[in-house]
Amino acid sequence: MSAAIASPKSSRREKPFPLADLLACAEAGQYIRISDVTWEDYQRLLAWRDDHRLGIRLTYDHGDLQIMVVTNPHERLRKALALLVESWLEETGGEYVPSGQLTHQREDLKKGFEPDECYYIQNWKKVSGTRQIDFKKDPPPDLMIEVEYSRKVDRRLPIIAAFKIPEVWRYDGDSLAILQLQPRKGEYVEVEYSRAIPDFPFDEAPRFLNMAVSGHVSYAEIGREFRKWIR
Repeated sequence: MSAAIASPKSSRREKPFPLADLLACAEAGQYIRISDVTWEDYQRLLAWRDDHRLGIRLTYDHGDLQIMVVTNPHERLRKALALLVESWLEETGGEYVPSGQLTHQREDLKKGFEPDECYYIQNWKKVSGTRQIDFKKDPPPDLMIEVEYSRKVDRRLPIIAAFKIPEVWRYDGDSLAILQLQPRKGEYVEVEYSRAIPDFPFDEAPRFLNMAVSGHVSYAEIGREFRKWIR
């Protein structure tokens, strides 16, 4: 793949390079896959996205670039699930440090991805004072959550496993499943119990997530109802 590389003195107001043009035209819900993308172009695309168009997730694996433009329903469900996780930890005496949709990237692995949400729970003290997380030396988040509305997590699991995130929760619109990394095989398998938040009410969560889908209830009300149920 050929791409125009701007010099360090180039202004961000100049015409975007080809991959940025593609991002600028991508529509909500669209999935795009491109091969032969260099690590340098991936970095430039991340910078351009952050400056010009949020709401796009980029996944990179040895030259293979996946572009996903999230939808409004996806973002609402993502926020609702994050609300439930954070409310539960706060109400039950848990501790956490969020890392949100922080881009996970390592040049030595030639891999990068962006979660819907991530949390440090067991390891929150190790990163609480860290200004910039370095995934070569700092621990990975203890929990990653994914809403499978705009995209499926399956094709990204090998990339996520390379960062050694121990647990991934996936919500498919009906149920909330737990995936745990098997260190020896480097693969995720679905399990019945969470290690990140062992007492989280997985059976009840979809009921509150459905309130977000209905569109007739504010998120403040969802939070209040969930906290009332916890108490």
